Amino acid sequence: MENIWLFAIGVFTAFFAINNPVGNIPIFLSLTKQADRGRKRHISKRATFTAFIIVSGFIILGKYIFDFFGLTIPAFKITGGILVFFVGFEMIRAQQSSIDNQTEIDFNEGISISPLAIPILAGPGTIVTAMNYTTTANYVDMIILVLVFGIVMLLNHLAFVSSDYLVRFIGQNKIIVIEKIMGLIIAIIGTNMFIQGVDLAFLE
Repeated sequence: MENIWLFAIGVFTAFFAINNPVGNIPIFLSLTKQADRGRKRHISKRATFTAFIIVSGFIILGKYIFDFFGLTIPAFKITGGILVFFVGFEMIRAQQSSIDNQTEIDFNEGISISPLAIPILAGPGTIVTAMNYTTTANYVDMIILVLVFGIVMLLNHLAFVSSDYLVRFIGQNKIIVIEKIMGLIIAIIGTNMFIQGVDLAFLE
């Protein structure tokens, strides 16, 4: 039971860091600044649910994808580690999202699918992180992965629908600091994945 809780906590930390609900708030606000509260709620629900379905699909079918393409766990961990590291690195060094710098956005509820669901919530880093855990996961682990990612998506939804209040309460500068910290955690997770892949490659 203790191992299950440790696994769940580790998965939550990884998903929370790479999805960073607080860090996504400025992006959501910039994309929905022409929407009223009701439409923002609808867009948030659609985006988080779509992302949940996409990542859950990769979690459930991850092993079959490996078998179909003949992928090896060490190669995936090494490649995935490099990719996740650069996701974190970009978060650390970025001054401001290019989305945030747009002065005019043609409002369309299709933004709930792209770019909100893909690639902001269910981007390459999130998918790689999910599949990294599925490489050695049993059915219980896969259920935990889906449930934990669902919790993270729920937190993103709550952050989105409360975005106006949270920005006033936390402050834009503090949100940027949180994003940098999450970027550091993501980079460390990527480095750890890379090290695991190298260890597995030399042990085989």
